[in-house]
Amino acid sequence: MSAFTSKFADELIANAAYIGTPGKGILAADESTGTIGKRLASINVENVEGNRRALRELLFTAPGALPCLSGVILFEETLYQKSSDGKLFVDILKEGGVLPGIKVDKGTVELAGTNGETTTQGLDGLGERCKKYYEAGARFAKWRAVLKIGENEPSELSIHENAYGLARYAVICQENGLVPIVEPEILVDGSHDIHKCAAVTERVLAACYKALSDHHVLLEGTLLKPNMVTPGSDSAKVAPEVIAEHTVRALQRTVPAAVPAIVFLSGGQSEEEATKNLNAMNQLKTKKPWSLSFSFGRALQQSTLKTWAGKEENVKAAQEALYVRCKANSEATLGTYKGDAKLGDGAAESLHVKDYKY
Repeated sequence: MSAFTSKFADELIANAAYIGTPGKGILAADESTGTIGKRLASINVENVEGNRRALRELLFTAPGALPCLSGVILFEETLYQKSSDGKLFVDILKEGGVLPGIKVDKGTVELAGTNGETTTQGLDGLGERCKKYYEAGARFAKWRAVLKIGENEPSELSIHENAYGLARYAVICQENGLVPIVEPEILVDGSHDIHKCAAVTERVLAACYKALSDHHVLLEGTLLKPNMVTPGSDSAKVAPEVIAEHTVRALQRTVPAAVPAIVFLSGGQSEEEATKNLNAMNQLKTKKPWSLSFSFGRALQQSTLKTWAGKEENVKAAQEALYVRCKANSEATLGTYKGDAKLGDGAAESLHVKDYKY
């Protein structure tokens, strides 16, 4: 048997293709309670359930934003939350033509005997949780594996453990009706050049697709969420066209054509950088059997968060800032972004956090 045939196979294929619709992408709003606390602290807002709900309501009800999106990744708390007028966020998203997704991993732990490399937890009880999330309206899932580039990293152990963890997660999701987003994030931390990042990205993605094959995962019902191929955070920046060329070549060499879409993580790039790099990829004249889109968290929310600052009177302006970024990224998936988006507060600042925990 080449691929496991889930009773959800047709639905998985349709939903994965829908999320990859050109002109649309994913808003990652699945920050854990701790991570959202750091974001709220940056604008002097207390990390309590009411404030977390208010921020997410602002995002999900922003005029014009949802037509630019095909999916929104939620944290478990948000999956069951309601808007101020008593409507489930899941229903608001569905009515806006957006599929709700859910973060299912339980964070990372260090791999013993390595130089700070990690593996991701969360396989225990995952099938039951996926079943419950599907019943609550979720239709896709996310699991973040984290790798780093160093003198001897990533190690073979780290690559293998993370690839097989992702594959096991993916097949469990498919058994329960959720499209798995496969996310092997190679952190941008370091002084390496773009060639080193490209080589590591190819090694990691090749291992991931070997593991997905070994686990009989239905590739047509999956999405890939990789890092863009860039120089390290302590190296000189390069032009979007250079990033586009190296990224697409790495993907051509490793990602099967059966995968419907690749939705990039922003990885600490500024809002504008991430958009310009995605746009450059979609302008490349080369073979691209998958659609190239976005699954941005910080790079969609930073200027919105700063504009809002936790104040009710700023909600409309903050929603306008979100729409500006959603529209810019929607255009970037088509290669038509002109770089003319009105830059909100914080749109051009680097969002890099060393050893980023989500």
